[in-house]
Amino acid sequence: MALDGFVFDLDGTVYLGEAALPGAVETIAHLRARAKRVLFVSNKPLQPRQAYADKLTRLGIPAGPDDVITSGYVLGYHLARHFPDLATYVIGEPALLDELRAHGLHILGEFDDQDPKEVIQPDGVDAVVVAFDRTLDYRKLNTAYQALVRGARFFATNADKTCPMPGGGIPDAGATIAALEHLTGRKLELLAGKPSALIMEVALSRLALPPERCLMVGDRLETDMLMGQQAGMKTAAVLSGASTRADVARMERQPDFVLENIGEIPHVLRDLL
Repeated sequence: MALDGFVFDLDGTVYLGEAALPGAVETIAHLRARAKRVLFVSNKPLQPRQAYADKLTRLGIPAGPDDVITSGYVLGYHLARHFPDLATYVIGEPALLDELRAHGLHILGEFDDQDPKEVIQPDGVDAVVVAFDRTLDYRKLNTAYQALVRGARFFATNADKTCPMPGGGIPDAGATIAALEHLTGRKLELLAGKPSALIMEVALSRLALPPERCLMVGDRLETDMLMGQQAGMKTAAVLSGASTRADVARMERQPDFVLENIGEIPHVLRDLL
């Protein structure tokens, strides 16, 4: 069966830092020239979809916001449909707060040293959202902890342990989730990003294709590959980011393809294109 839909992870798959990875520009142009449907998915909730689209375009891969799905967007979409009235405290950066507010959600404001009335009271928090946050400090962690032990709902955009960066990974939301789970004895209730089924449901809906005609391409085995397999898609692990060939060999369920980078897609998968 031919593959007509392609879902690409971004960091470590299409680009790393501010550079497109080998073969990325050419492969995506090749697929589009054959009328294949292409979608980009990121667990990183640091920027709105337009910013990711602008970056792809700048790197030589023309894209618009509808070509991109982020964990922040999926979480906002889901909460707006199912929990629109919760007063939500977010461990996250300003762009994510803006994204969630754009869905009409009640996002509690940050602490303001000049206005003590803005100090967030844990009793007034209905839900805590954990995301990748490079401004994480003790105050944020404690506010989330105090709210959770008082019964607040527990959601997250993504659960990645690290985020790939040039020179090596940096701590991501998974570490914060683990800390709060350890502190509170509670488990995360809802994960919007990979490998949650939520993000792939949105992706497959956008592609308007059955999963067996789609390929999930990514560098993370515990998220990209697991999510694609659970959705019934074909999977291709690339070794340009977080995973090595030895990591792949240890997987209980192997991906359908293992590629050095996405530049190999037109050659390795030529009979399916």
